[in-house]
Amino acid sequence: MIWDPAAEQLGVNGRPVLHHTLVADPGIRPRAWLLVLHGFFGAGRNWATVARRLTAARPDWGVVLVDLRLHGASQGFAPPHTLESCADDLAALPLADGVLGHSFGGKVALAYLARRPAGLRQVWIVDADPSASTPQGGAWEMLRAVKALPPVFRARADLVADLARSGFDRRTAEWMATNLDRTEDGYRWRLDFAALEALLRDFFRTDLWGVVEGLPPDVHLHVVKAARSDVIPEASLSRLEAIGQATGRVVVDRIDGGHWLNADNPDALTERLASELPAP
Repeated sequence: MIWDPAAEQLGVNGRPVLHHTLVADPGIRPRAWLLVLHGFFGAGRNWATVARRLTAARPDWGVVLVDLRLHGASQGFAPPHTLESCADDLAALPLADGVLGHSFGGKVALAYLARRPAGLRQVWIVDADPSASTPQGGAWEMLRAVKALPPVFRARADLVADLARSGFDRRTAEWMATNLDRTEDGYRWRLDFAALEALLRDFFRTDLWGVVEGLPPDVHLHVVKAARSDVIPEASLSRLEAIGQATGRVVVDRIDGGHWLNADNPDALTERLASELPAP
């Protein structure tokens, strides 16, 4: 495995580069790379288990775990905070042969695909709907909740307790607490919630069906539906399946588990990836 933090690198004209970590099977140089894009409030490390198992099963592929703008160690990015800006950020990374995006990251992956990056052959969208919608769902509810809380906590457990009182389960609350940094006066958020709200609003108002319907001829799209999640509505699944029947290049996969498939069922997800990623 190769761990290569890139938080301090600067791109052209001093533009910051997204923090990213490279994962590969020990002793083997991958011939292809898969960008992995996390969900809202997450970070690349959320997908480390899948990355390790995938590179063990397919050592010809390496994984790039990305912290998207305003998430994890990728802080300080300038506005506008939009899906297009997220796609621009990815363009500063080395070219990839594939990209996988979960939830929010799924729409970022489609926005990146819209740029038709050279060499991209396969795109995976995990439990994300290409449609525009009104703000709703877990990420939106979490944003409302944390904005109402104090900016500093004596301990991470205090945040977990506050979020539990707001109706969030303990696992979600503990995961959210990883976004706190320890300071001299307590634990503070590393996140800019005003900027994140702008980014999340753009996520909801952006319709990316045109990208799905206009796939480049050399790109295949896999959409993974978490069986115990309602994030992708039946109308969208039917539309995706119809596009797949017409083009032969869109596949809808159903995998048992909730929205957080990377934690709920990493084995099944890794098995599907390992069997479907093309030979480099």
